[in-house]
Formats: sequence, C-alpha cells, structure tokens
Amino acid sequence: RHCRKGSGSAHSANLFSNTARLSWLSGKDNVTTYNLPQTRHTKSFCATCGSALPYSMGTLLVVPAGSLDSPLSITPDARIFFASKAAWNQDSANLPSFDSYPS
Repeated sequence: RHCRKGSGSAHSANLFSNTARLSWLSGKDNVTTYNLPQTRHTKSFCATCGSALPYSMGTLLVVPAGSLDSPLSITPDARIFFASKAAWNQDSANLPSFDSYPS
C-alpha cells in the first residue's frame, strides 16, 4: 500500500542494485527524500518538478524505472509486497488499450 500512496497508482516499478553506485552530476540540492517513520519505505523526488528520483537504502540503490530517459532492455522479474496489493488491481491484459485519451 505504500507504493500506491507514493506513486498514486496501483504499484511502483523500481530497479534494484546492490552493486551500482549513484553520483549526482547536478541538481543534488533539489533532491528531497522522505522516509515513512518506522518503515523502510523511502521516496526521493525533485523539489522543483516532483519527478521521482533514485535513492540509496543502505547498500541497495533503488531507481524508479520511470525516471530513466533511456529505454530499458529488461523486463520485470518479480513483484514484491504482493500481499498488500489493491483489491481493485486485477490483471488488465484483456482490457481495451488506448494510445491517447479515449474518446
């Protein structure tokens, strides 16, 4: 449920690495990080535009997949915290799809 609150959607898509390292080239002063008290739930975002940003959690680097400008060559390989998914979050593979707002 924390991912739903943090993203405003059914889930969050994140990349995790315990070997990658993060170095800010610019804009570090605009990074705001929020830790939900008494949990490991963390969210970093740009205080100027609100974009989700990568953050470190101990030795683990968490990168919001939507924050990347380049295409990803990987696909999801796991769902975490699945037991707390929204009851309304069902498989939507058979629903109509639109490239823009539906008319």
